[in-house]
Amino acid sequence: QVQLVESGGGLVQPGGSLRLSCAASRSIFSINSMDWYRQAPGKQRELVASISSVGRTSYADSVKGRFTISRDNAVNTVYLQMNSLKPEDTAVYYCSAFSVARRDWGQGTQVTVSS
Repeated sequence: QVQLVESGGGLVQPGGSLRLSCAASRSIFSINSMDWYRQAPGKQRELVASISSVGRTSYADSVKGRFTISRDNAVNTVYLQMNSLKPEDTAVYYCSAFSVARRDWGQGTQVTVSS
């Protein structure tokens, strides 16, 4: 089991940037996949970005070219750099860790994109 704590959310204008951080309670070196999900009001939770234990990344089509996921195993932290933010990016963003037969979640951080 791993505890995850997200930070970095907030209110930003359209076109702005935010960087989310996800701090893990233990080493993430061997975790199969570290992921960022988001959930907007009235919508299902959706996968935004993933990074594997070997650094392979994948993104939802809606964020490709704007968001970048990265991980720093030395400090057990995963990041989500979000650029060119749009109002439709408004959601609660959740960090998640997937290992064999287990997925752990953080508590989420609110991102609001509005003028």
